[in-house]
Amino acid sequence: MTSERDKTQSETIELREKIAALDAELAENFKSQFSVAPFLSRKIVSFQGNKDKPAYNWYKYKEAFSASLVEYFLGSYDGQISGKVLDPFAGIGTTLFAASSQSIPADGIELLPIGQEIIHARLLAEREITSDDIATLEHWITSFPWKEYPERVPFSTIRITENAYPQETIETIERYRSVLQRENKKIQAILRLALLCVLEGISYTRKDGQYLRWDARSGKRRPGTKAFDKGEILAFDAAITAKLKEILSDIREAESPVTLFPVNRAVEGIQLFKGSCLEILPTLEAATYGAVMTSPPYCNRYDYTRTYALELAMLGLTQAEVSNLRQEMLSCTVENREKDLLEICPQWTPFIEAANQQKLLQTIYTYLDHEKASGVLNNNGIPRMVREYFSEMTCVIGECARVLKPNARLFMVNDNVRYAEVSISVDMILSDIAQTLGFAVEKILVVPGKKGNSSQQMGTYGRAPLRKCVYVWRRR
Repeated sequence: MTSERDKTQSETIELREKIAALDAELAENFKSQFSVAPFLSRKIVSFQGNKDKPAYNWYKYKEAFSASLVEYFLGSYDGQISGKVLDPFAGIGTTLFAASSQSIPADGIELLPIGQEIIHARLLAEREITSDDIATLEHWITSFPWKEYPERVPFSTIRITENAYPQETIETIERYRSVLQRENKKIQAILRLALLCVLEGISYTRKDGQYLRWDARSGKRRPGTKAFDKGEILAFDAAITAKLKEILSDIREAESPVTLFPVNRAVEGIQLFKGSCLEILPTLEAATYGAVMTSPPYCNRYDYTRTYALELAMLGLTQAEVSNLRQEMLSCTVENREKDLLEICPQWTPFIEAANQQKLLQTIYTYLDHEKASGVLNNNGIPRMVREYFSEMTCVIGECARVLKPNARLFMVNDNVRYAEVSISVDMILSDIAQTLGFAVEKILVVPGKKGNSSQQMGTYGRAPLRKCVYVWRRR
């Protein structure tokens, strides 16, 4: 007699085999578009490629791709890009500034205030820096005007950032925040940016995948867990002056007239829309853009409101505001609740139907629901997260098709993921959906050296390889 457990295991095997067969079928369909691209190193498709680029390397935004990647793709299609470039997930503005440096105007959409703040600071700093401004920055570097300043501007904390800094560091930050208010707007922007750049280094925390990891010296070690030592916790004065020296050095090395970035002022420029791309994309005019260059959040459970909690708290967000941000993000974490996409835009019915018709995706949904019912998932929110991720990404893709000019291209960096021992071919699923929404899939460029599993699954499945790709789609 077949037991319930045997039946469940049999259904699991059957669903996995069906997923493998549908995946192989898609791979056959796209085999002419797939190619390993030697120039797409892990460095160039990540923030690592910005480490030696002035201004791009000021703030360590680990979710960014490099300016060199933008320059490569926009340069490869030079003469074929007519109009502005759009990045619906602008981050800290890599696409915007790299496009502008090639005399291509660019629009970006960004939800997280940390990205908005950095882009804003860079746009302010783009204006000519006077000799008086340089003298002011030199004064801050050499004279530490915050050290003896009597007034302090407290900053807020949220639950995840409580006790994130030594008490002396907290008091010093508050004096720094107070005295910078005496300066002009450009200098204030640079000083605030420098502060955001050093927060991790002067704190007890380290960004680690989907969360903040806490040094044992913080007193936040949970019973039964291994003590974590992040190494040197930087003193505020040393950290902030080092960052300001770096910024000032970049200013001095810029071409005359002195600017922070070699942005061509003849172009239309950079425009940033603040908010969710799901809300903003439907408001943009159709057939306006000459290219889209972007990297959306991956379907990997990373919660950026936790990763960048120090910065969000320093920018004054409350616990409720951070929680609201988490729900506004593209669904990529298990805490995301279902969004009413048709309430956001009633015209999205064909987009949602395109996702509903993708056979591999629907089978993956069935499999994850089955594994949830079997009690084997490490988090029961995974099926909902995956379902919402693809539904929302389909709407983003549909909107990108709408706002792109005919024959314009979309370049997207994204990762495949794995849940419950099954690899989800995000690259092929999204490319297949894109074909139904008006795109021709020209290339799926594979980054050499496949990435390992997510941190949540490393212990169970080891470094099972997953593809990281750049998709090149052309608007038909």
